Amino acid sequence: MSTGREIRLIEEDDGWWSAIDEETGVASQGETREEALTNLDEAVELTEEARDDETPAPEPDAPWFDE
Repeated sequence: MSTGREIRLIEEDDGWWSAIDEETGVASQGETREEALTNLDEAVELTEEARDDETPAPEPDAPWFDE
C-alpha cells in the first residue's frame, strides 16, 4: 500500500544512505536504505508533532543569525 509520499534516496560516497521527504523537507540517514527510511519516518513524525505543538519556537542563539 502506497502512502503517496515522495521520498528521495541518495547513496552517499561513504556508503551511507540519505532519505529526504520532498513534501516536508525532512531528511535523515542510515547505513542501509531500510535504516535511512526508518529514521526518516521517525524524523517526519517528530517534526509533525513539533509543528502541531502550540509552544513557540525558541529564538536562534547562534552568531550567524545576528544581523
